[in-house]
Amino acid sequence: MDDLRLKILELLREDGRLPPSTIATMLGVDEKTVREAIADMEKKHVIVKYGATINWSKVDDDKVTALIEVQCTPERGRGFEKIAERIYLYPEVKSVYLMSGAYDLLVEIEGKTLKEVASFVSSKLAPIESVISTKTFFILKKYKQDGVIFEELNGDHRLAVSP
Repeated sequence: MDDLRLKILELLREDGRLPPSTIATMLGVDEKTVREAIADMEKKHVIVKYGATINWSKVDDDKVTALIEVQCTPERGRGFEKIAERIYLYPEVKSVYLMSGAYDLLVEIEGKTLKEVASFVSSKLAPIESVISTKTFFILKKYKQDGVIFEELNGDHRLAVSP
């Protein structure tokens, strides 16, 4: 991927609403070049979706978010792909990551209640044939997501420098 496309992606990651004309001005190229690059990256599924980062704690919303560590046995010939696919097709699943370390997959899900999340784990996730174990962690509060700090900062919050 060329340097221009990487710069376009960085700008869109920071603000997905930036129009191609503004991106072109910021990067010192013509608008047509930016439009073509964005269209090509959308076509190739490099740019998958545009969205907003929302601080749900400011909204009267009772969503419960959980991270689930999943240990599983990879399938012959497909590794973890088939298991990950089976998991990410559930609508309550927001993210699935292949991990290194003590567990294989990290699954992020949302539910309306703790009980709903627990029910998902016990009735849908744990019974999958190659799943060995699960460990569920409930998110109590988000302080920062996607590089955005949710807390309002008052005053000077720079770290003190000492000799």
